[in-house]
Amino acid sequence: MEKEEYTIEKEEYITERVDDDKADHLDADYDLEEEDDSPIEEVRVTISNTDDPNMPCNTFRMWFLGLLFTAAVSFVNQFFYLRQTQISIGYSVVALVSLPLGHLMARILPTGDFHIFGTSFSLNPGPFSIKEHILIGTMTAVNTSTAYAVDIVILQKLYYDSEQPFIAGLLLVFTTQVTGFALAGALRKFLIRPAHMIWPSTLVTASLFRSLHTTTELQEDVGRMNRMQYFMLVSFGSFLWYWFPGFIAPTIGVISWICWIAPNNVVLAQLTGSNGLGIGTIALDWAAASYYVQPLVTPWFAQVNILIGFILVVYVMVPWAYYTNLWNSKNFPILSADLFREDGTEYNKSLILTNNVLADEKYLAYGPVRMDSFFALTYGVGFAGLTATVVHVILYNGTEMLARWRSARAENEDIHSRLMRVYPEVPDWWYMFLFVASLGLSFVTCVVWDYMPWWAVFLAVGLAVFFVLPVGIVQAVTNQQPGLNIVTEYVIGYLLPGHAIANVTFKTYGYIVNIQALAFTADLKLGHYMKIPPRIMFMAQIVSTLISGVINLSTATWLVNTRPNICTPQGYPFTCRSTNTFYSASIIWGAIGPARVFGNLEGALYSPVQWGFLVGAILPIPFWYATKMFPHVMWLKYVHWPVLLAATSNMPPALPYFYTNGLVLGFIFAFLLRRYRYDWWARYNYLTSAALDTGVAICGLIIFFAIQSWEGKMPYWYLNPNPNLADPNAAALDHCALGGLAYNPIPAPV
Repeated sequence: MEKEEYTIEKEEYITERVDDDKADHLDADYDLEEEDDSPIEEVRVTISNTDDPNMPCNTFRMWFLGLLFTAAVSFVNQFFYLRQTQISIGYSVVALVSLPLGHLMARILPTGDFHIFGTSFSLNPGPFSIKEHILIGTMTAVNTSTAYAVDIVILQKLYYDSEQPFIAGLLLVFTTQVTGFALAGALRKFLIRPAHMIWPSTLVTASLFRSLHTTTELQEDVGRMNRMQYFMLVSFGSFLWYWFPGFIAPTIGVISWICWIAPNNVVLAQLTGSNGLGIGTIALDWAAASYYVQPLVTPWFAQVNILIGFILVVYVMVPWAYYTNLWNSKNFPILSADLFREDGTEYNKSLILTNNVLADEKYLAYGPVRMDSFFALTYGVGFAGLTATVVHVILYNGTEMLARWRSARAENEDIHSRLMRVYPEVPDWWYMFLFVASLGLSFVTCVVWDYMPWWAVFLAVGLAVFFVLPVGIVQAVTNQQPGLNIVTEYVIGYLLPGHAIANVTFKTYGYIVNIQALAFTADLKLGHYMKIPPRIMFMAQIVSTLISGVINLSTATWLVNTRPNICTPQGYPFTCRSTNTFYSASIIWGAIGPARVFGNLEGALYSPVQWGFLVGAILPIPFWYATKMFPHVMWLKYVHWPVLLAATSNMPPALPYFYTNGLVLGFIFAFLLRRYRYDWWARYNYLTSAALDTGVAICGLIIFFAIQSWEGKMPYWYLNPNPNLADPNAAALDHCALGGLAYNPIPAPV
């Protein structure tokens, strides 16, 4: 049978620039016409509008390399997760390393057919294809973030002395990872098929893979650098440059130049130091500047919302609260995730627990927990962000959601949805069976091994289901994801105060199930763009998720059982920074409980932040109403309260200068270049983001494995200061030591 190509080509090349307002328009009030390209500009310039259904993808090469990288990345990322310096191998590194291996297998594997159980297949069906490559990347992308539930297992063994058998932890990992995947099937009609649900981060990945597989020069490439050459050049430049902020001269990653005017002035240091509010701090480090904002990927209207939210919280609310000494703020640093006593000394959590449960008499004798005003205010803003997300999606997307619910396939489709018709869709019952099975195992796991009561399982998953669509719509359009960690901790903290393990387990089921659902949905959207058969994508995701879960937990268990003093300063480099933060959260939300911190029990100091729930629910309403009253006032349509209120959700641990530097780059790339150098932006923007990520990742791995893992160090000099110097400003990385300290000095011990 001759190879047939199912191809729809453009009838004409679009040369006229689309107006920014149309390109970024969020509402679904346009007609999705039967045209031969996407109506969304960002998709048009990045994703091909052709497909070859006969291109091999479900091959031995794909499964061999996919499983190999799944195992390797799962081990490496979990290993480094527990270390002081965390490194995560991501999409771009796997894409680069797997490409030559795929081509090598296409050269050396036998081409003959094999017959097993009446089925004929070939180990080598032809050249290594982009679809095989994307499936390999998708399988390993599941492991970029380690399984969240592993931290619960570590907490029980190291902090609460209540270790459970390995099978209990494994089921906890499996159920929290897979239940979210089951939800992704229900989101397809809302978050994958609609053209205006673009998922900006998938465009970066698609651009990377297309560039790696470009083999012919297009007419538009004549006389210009092709995408593969550009990608390799930028990646190499990023690799070379990262040696400076990553190893040779770390100070250039945190240039707090304003603080240098008077580094001993505590107010100036707190406002301009990199460990304070970071006003004016320059970060010549792509890893820091792209940490949260993702400036080349996030749409400009979303970055403007982030900027406004950032300014309101970091530059208005926090200085006001801190320097008016609200909640005795001056006793603490201006920005910190640590917990304190009222006088600013460290809060010793072990002095308030008996058998890992809060002892009321000990707590009352020792005193209530305190946090800095920044930390408290960001919780309040986070509360507002959650309710704003629900109200915003109901107002702005409610009509469309109902229409799609009633008739998911009745509307016209864009070119990518029409091209996908040739592939059999995953039946709904597959996802339903997976959801029921994983929910049943969740119930058994939590009840048998006493993680939390049976009703808490259904409540946690119910919260994840309730929020998954509104959060998904926000992420699909803006590339920002409001998290559910706060609301899950809040809910179970009130229902089961004093039970730390139940708190973190409930948070994991409510928060991670939501996160996993959207992560899998993003992968499905990438498959939609790149025309991957849905059933093959389904199997690749399921298999890699189960394998990565086993390896994550096995690696963590091995380290915990073999490394002395792990997760303590004496266990360096295995100090478990993230796990210790997880433990602190289990104390404040679980052991102590939100009633004593944010509620009305025993005069909770931070109770006013709960008004955030009401404020967030109200804020979107007048702006939505204004868009109806004044439809020609375009800027009103771009006010996005979920993004605006979620702007500071990562702080702490994220630092303010991450945002300011990222937003400056966003202004250059997402606004100036897009508007005034559109041809360059359309051709290279997303590819630039992927190339910069790749260079940093490869350099970071080499620095660690080739130098730091062998105890190698860069000699100390001005741009790599010695932390042991007597002069604290000379010893600080940004030469601004007071930026991370309290306004009022901590009292000397008696």
